[in-house]
Amino acid sequence: MNEFGGDWTEKKLSVLEYYLRSYTTALKKTSFRLVYIDAFAGSGKIQIHKQEDSDNALRDFLDGSVMRAIQTSNRPFNELIFIDKDEENCRRLEQIRDKHKDRTIIVHNGEANEFLLELERNWESCRGVLFLDPYGTQVKFETIQRIAQFGALDTWILVPVSTISRLLPKNKEPGDISPEWKRRLNHIYGDESWHNLYRDSPQQELFKERPDRVRTPGVQGLISIYKAKLRTEFGSRFLEDSLQLKNSRNAVLYEMMFCCGSPKPSAIGISHKIAKYLINEKSADV
Repeated sequence: MNEFGGDWTEKKLSVLEYYLRSYTTALKKTSFRLVYIDAFAGSGKIQIHKQEDSDNALRDFLDGSVMRAIQTSNRPFNELIFIDKDEENCRRLEQIRDKHKDRTIIVHNGEANEFLLELERNWESCRGVLFLDPYGTQVKFETIQRIAQFGALDTWILVPVSTISRLLPKNKEPGDISPEWKRRLNHIYGDESWHNLYRDSPQQELFKERPDRVRTPGVQGLISIYKAKLRTEFGSRFLEDSLQLKNSRNAVLYEMMFCCGSPKPSAIGISHKIAKYLINEKSADV
């Protein structure tokens, strides 16, 4: 059982659950083979922190994204693929698979980026939903580029803005960041576009040989850059609206973003309408 999150965890899972229901209902009468892919599937169940007082913490148990996908029943997915790097998580996923022998469920113990980069399907006859909910900064932008090329997978991406922000010192030249941090930032953004977050300090000492550099404060800058990258890859399939997931201290942990898979205008219109409604609903749910 994974122990993770709080109210924001419930919020993201609720968005995913209702999107899966709406998506499969919209495609109920089509001949497409429907695929669901969970790239960081966990164990299938989540134990979350609900409330804390001076003596103890109350916990609640939630079905994770895996169970919500399996339970989508109006038109069940023809194939469900659950990926996780942790062997114990995969053992638990295999137990879930064995309890649903009437379903085509694939459990893959391995690295999600490698799996997605090598994924082959007849995308003309397939449609599906991909859920990218990494534990940290695991999602590489080259994987996002590959997904965009499929033209078939509606994709929910949780961008770990809190973790990215910690990798970006507020007062430092981009070139002075440690090589490991630079490598991680480059694979998140796909290039060095994150350098654009830095600018000359407005409080410069006159005649100073090397100007001080400061990072744009807050998370909006790094979100804007990531959205610009998605817009480049997905074009009109990218939805500008996104959902901020915050902890109990009102700090942004993730930005939940959406891209339609199909390039057909009718598919984009329907998927954006559903996703935008869910995002706005949860954004108003304080």
